[in-house]
Amino acid sequence: MAVAVLAAAPGSPALSASESEAQSQPEGQSQPEAEAEPRKTHPRADERDKMVREQIEARGVRDPRVLAAMRAVPRHEFMPEKVRAQAYEDRPLPIGKGQTISQPYIVALMSELLDLAEGERVLEVGTGSGYQAAVLAELGVEVYSIEIVERLARRAAEDLKRLGYPVNLRIGDGYRGWPEAAPFNGIIVTAAPDHVPEPLVEQLALGGRLVIPVGSFSQELVVLRKEEDGLHRQNVADVRFVPMTGQAEE
Repeated sequence: MAVAVLAAAPGSPALSASESEAQSQPEGQSQPEAEAEPRKTHPRADERDKMVREQIEARGVRDPRVLAAMRAVPRHEFMPEKVRAQAYEDRPLPIGKGQTISQPYIVALMSELLDLAEGERVLEVGTGSGYQAAVLAELGVEVYSIEIVERLARRAAEDLKRLGYPVNLRIGDGYRGWPEAAPFNGIIVTAAPDHVPEPLVEQLALGGRLVIPVGSFSQELVVLRKEEDGLHRQNVADVRFVPMTGQAEE
């Protein structure tokens, strides 16, 4: 499967492993990359099994597809070498540029809360390491992901391609979403704004779910489901995410 890398948002650098090819494409057009490596069983499977059993199932995540994805995706491959030994510990870890890779339980919980069927379309705001995007891709959904930090976006694109996960990536401000690819059956936000961005609500399909941490010092993970009579809100848990940057700060 190919990892599709699309042109960046207007005013942002194009994201491509091949700069010359990316620059030859009209803005907004898809720039397919070479075939990604086939997915395979990765080392440290015993650690992932233990992680799922003790950190995720024990806290109530039950979706068998999510549990299988968490067992399959090699979390250690999405983090800097110096912290890989701690990859399957029950905590977030630094990935550079003041960002973190989320605690495994939170990745699993947010994936379950999206309640996506195979083949549906999801938007991730905040690619970060690429780990959450890989878990979503493992679920068999169509993944679009936006990262505002160029260095992280490029590294995530390389890792996703190397590991065989088909993800559409863009460098840009996720506050505005990805209107050309909307509507989305699910939207997941991995950084916390102090309010729910209206563009994301607008790009959510009817019946779709927005899973997002909201707040500044005190944050809450919420699920917003879009129905014909409006948004239905479910408060899930107190959380701690890095703050959303860009337009969310205005």
